[in-house]
Amino acid sequence: MTTTVQAGALEAPAAGPVPTGRLILPHTTPREEWLDARRRGIGSSDLPAVMNLSGFKTPQSVYYDKRGQLPHDDGEFSDAAHFGVLFEEPLARDWARRNRTVVEPIGLIANVDEPWAMCTLDRLCTECPLDRSQRSLCALEVKTRNAYVAKLWRQGPPDDVLAQVLWQILVTGLDHIHVVCLIGGQDYRQYTVRRDEHVKLVAYLHAEASRLWHQHIVPGRPPALTGEEPPDALIDLYDRLHPDREGAVVVDRDLDAVDAMSEYMEAAALESEGKRRKKAAKAKLLGVLGGAQAAVRQDRPFFSIEQSHKKTPDLARLAEEFPAAYRACVADVAHDRIAIPKYVREEFTA
Repeated sequence: MTTTVQAGALEAPAAGPVPTGRLILPHTTPREEWLDARRRGIGSSDLPAVMNLSGFKTPQSVYYDKRGQLPHDDGEFSDAAHFGVLFEEPLARDWARRNRTVVEPIGLIANVDEPWAMCTLDRLCTECPLDRSQRSLCALEVKTRNAYVAKLWRQGPPDDVLAQVLWQILVTGLDHIHVVCLIGGQDYRQYTVRRDEHVKLVAYLHAEASRLWHQHIVPGRPPALTGEEPPDALIDLYDRLHPDREGAVVVDRDLDAVDAMSEYMEAAALESEGKRRKKAAKAKLLGVLGGAQAAVRQDRPFFSIEQSHKKTPDLARLAEEFPAAYRACVADVAHDRIAIPKYVREEFTA
């Protein structure tokens, strides 16, 4: 049994779940067309952001993207995304070899009853290795991760990946999807996510995504901030929304602006005080050492002074003696900072 490569309903297997997904774009679709089509609904890669499980995106990010107010995400050009795409095919083939089955790319799928619910399956399996007595349709999700997050994969896919895979199950009607992950380039993991083990969670994901789509994205009402959004993700969102700032906004009666300024100045003061206290404590520790290199407490090492090295280029000398190399290697990268007039700083620190 194979799947159709033309837009249409996924073929039902002889036994097993009845697919509820419809292939709307084959995997060979040009990227720009695929990105435009994804804006007509919520995809599985959006679910971590919808559920505030992503450290890089928020529900607000999904809203502005679907409304076409953000440039298409260029995250695929990051090293992590680049190598994820590069290793997807060999890792999928290796999983198929280990499990003695066949996988093939499929494309963008939309739910038949709710076309706004979409997903892109990494691979479709035409014979499930869990039960070869019947030709059951299932799919494979392929991930690569760095070694620092290995502990998150001990019991199965972490929450963000689980949400993504369960959304694929909801869209397609499949009863399970396989997940393979290569961690740190050599730690191979594989799992199976089953719908009947996450019935309530699937319903919750659907409710939250449906609320974002029907109550916010479609009518054009941005979702309110909840305070759970990662600050880095919001900063990135605002920078992408407003790449060319100009003019001024009046905040005379904006209590949120006053509260935010108070929080900012308080955090800045705590940061400055923390640095000062750390240096003062370091001075005391050095005083304790005297001329010694290490301190011992109850016959065990307590602390010591160890040298560390950091290579720092002499940019002034480089520019003077090797101007061509300076121009070729040194980039002037602009970044935004909050500039606060002296009288405002005095007002909020008085």
